[in-house]
Amino acid sequence: MAVAMSWSSLISSALQHYNNRINLRDYPIPCHSSNPICNSFNFKRRSFSSSSSKFNDHVVNPSSSSSSKLSPIRTHFSFAGCGCSWIQDNSMVHDYATTNGTSKRCSALPTTKTVDVSSVSDLFEFICSGPLVDKIGITPQSVGQSIDKWLLYGSQLCRLFQLNELKLTIPQKARLYHYYIPVFIWCEDQIALHNSKFKDGDDVPPLVIGFSAPQGCGKTTLVFALDYLFKTTKMKSATISIDDFYLTAQGQAELREKNPGNALLEVNSQPFSFVYLFFSLNLSSWFLVCIQYRGNSGSHDLQLSVETLEALTKLTKEGIKMKVPRYDKSAYSGRGDRADSSTWPEVEGPLTVILFEGWMLGFKPLPTDVVKAVDPQLEIVNKNLEAYYDAWDKYIDAWVVIKIQDPSYVYRWRLQAEIAMRQAGKAGMSDEEVNDFVSRYLPAYKAYLPTLYAEGPSGSDPDRVLAIDIDEERNPILAN
Repeated sequence: MAVAMSWSSLISSALQHYNNRINLRDYPIPCHSSNPICNSFNFKRRSFSSSSSKFNDHVVNPSSSSSSKLSPIRTHFSFAGCGCSWIQDNSMVHDYATTNGTSKRCSALPTTKTVDVSSVSDLFEFICSGPLVDKIGITPQSVGQSIDKWLLYGSQLCRLFQLNELKLTIPQKARLYHYYIPVFIWCEDQIALHNSKFKDGDDVPPLVIGFSAPQGCGKTTLVFALDYLFKTTKMKSATISIDDFYLTAQGQAELREKNPGNALLEVNSQPFSFVYLFFSLNLSSWFLVCIQYRGNSGSHDLQLSVETLEALTKLTKEGIKMKVPRYDKSAYSGRGDRADSSTWPEVEGPLTVILFEGWMLGFKPLPTDVVKAVDPQLEIVNKNLEAYYDAWDKYIDAWVVIKIQDPSYVYRWRLQAEIAMRQAGKAGMSDEEVNDFVSRYLPAYKAYLPTLYAEGPSGSDPDRVLAIDIDEERNPILAN
């Protein structure tokens, strides 16, 4: 009978890969000087020799190769008032400075600080304990063989979110190594599978990955992190949201007139009723916008969706460019309108992947009596949903479905954000206004999530769906 590899053997293998392969590829390497945005630096790497049990110093100068420089990114994080507990939580600082009197360091990549063997060992075991490892086919052996990649991705995300990789808290460490990086590795595998279906010389269309997840659960931040990792690994990506396809202000007005009294399709007609602060992608900047209720099926420009997705999937060559629609939620005192096309971001081919996210992606129409039993106002919403497969879901090749145990989590997440804003002296919704806001979406969640979770997204291949259960703290957990 074959004997399973011991943890020590796997860790030794991981360290060997770390020593032999890290810094030998043309990976962009984050900088960790006092200036978070810099492009050239020297650092010392200490490699472990199993035969001598000693470290050997090597000085690496990434600035000698232009490909190893990390292009500046706009970072304007100010975590004061940030509502993301996994970024701010210092209650469980995992400080490796002293353990049993032995000095340890936990840097995700060699920087100006050295990396101790024990930190790599601890991280290896931490990665292998994650709740997603079985779902995405990660084994201790595969982690050991690709430990350099895990270390690199972790360091890059620390740079993106301006985390101190020497003192990651348990929530921070879990968010990176149990969630964002495993999902990114799964996406890489899906891209490889997609590309394998084409012959050399073929124009390979980008893979479209759909992210279906309730509001407030962190899907936008997840997509933000994945998009950054794709760019740092030299794969061109584009991101779109179902929000980008909202009807214009005029279209919203027409929708309201056609559905008088239907709160699920209502757009706030008051010039300025009350305001809330919208938490942006950079996890720190708060923007003042008016409350509005667009979102359910029927409030989107499906023709624009088709045109955009068709055009994006044709970006297979260098030099081909297009602008991607964006929606301005602050227009018309918060009622919103499509942003002027001059402000739309431009993407250029060849695209490798398109990340498409939305709270109702993959929802399937249900029998009328089923939705009416949840809320009679869902009948028209359900009818509108019939056109969404051809506009959205049929373009999606692989899916990430983030599952919650109770739709009321959405209320709690929104309430947390509003309370944090009020405590910070900012204007925010009252508890009653939060309840009213979330109530516009709860009927759809209650009606459609059970089918989404049981059967998968509309038209999806079960083998290409990654279902992630999360708890109330937005962390992945093992499914029941």
